[in-house]
Parts: sequence; C-alpha cells; structure tokens
Amino acid sequence: MKLSEFKNQLASVNEVNFELPNGNLVPQHFHITEVGQVTKHFIDCGGTVRKEKTVSFQLWEANDFDHRLAPQKLTNIIALSEKVLGVEDGEIEVEYQSDTIGKYGVEFNGKNFTLTQMQTACLAADKCGIPEGKLKVKMSDLKNTDQSCCTPGSKCC
Repeated sequence: MKLSEFKNQLASVNEVNFELPNGNLVPQHFHITEVGQVTKHFIDCGGTVRKEKTVSFQLWEANDFDHRLAPQKLTNIIALSEKVLGVEDGEIEVEYQSDTIGKYGVEFNGKNFTLTQMQTACLAADKCGIPEGKLKVKMSDLKNTDQSCCTPGSKCC
C-alpha cells in the first residue's frame, strides 16, 4: 500500500489497528516510533544497479498501557515526516518486533490495517540461470553411480 492510500484509509477510521498475518492484533498500546523514507541502492546478483525507495513505519509496544495512537496523531506524524524529511508517496514497509525485527507490507481490510508477509526473490533470475517454477526430474532418469562424490575421503566437502 502506498502512503497516499494509507492516509486516505486512515481518515476513514476511528482507531488505528494493525492486524498480524496470523489474525492477531498488535496490542492497542503500540507506538509508531519511526516514520521515514528508506533508500536502498544496490547491485543484484546479475550485476544490475538498482535503487528502491520505501516509506518505513516502525511499530513498537511498550509497557505504556495508558496511551493509544489516534488516527489524527498518526496523520500529524506522517505530515511532519513529509514536511521535514521530504518523505515521498511510496510503498509502506512496517517493521515490527517478533523473534527478530519482522518486515511487512500493509493492506486495509475495511477495518484494520493488515500486515502482510513479504518474501525475498532473485531479481536477476534470467541472468542467474534459475528456472521458473520447480524443476521436475524423473527419479528413473537419475544416474545410479556406485560411488557418490560425497563419500568419506572423496574430498568433495
């Protein structure tokens, strides 16, 4: 979800709720500790130089059970990030603490902002020789050799 769409949906809700992929809600006393723009400048495994910009929200929950982030307060935080940091309208990525810092996309289900799972991918599959989909091999086509390359003393590892 782009920031502009998030702001439109935020204007339509009475409370800000984030729903995890498993259906549980992020506790109501969460804080958004960061709103920013992240620029990633990198080279993929095929040698192509790439640059990506995303809008980053960091959700954090503390032992502060007396406060709740209101939609207008979040709108103000976003507006300040746009004014001071020059945050552009880009895809939002949400950081949220689980076993480690998890990174999620965002959607809206009519009631809650839902955190969606993200996956890594090879951006240069055509240059890396990675076949599309799963490679199917008949077991009968595999050669049966008497000596495996990975037997003790074969020095394959």
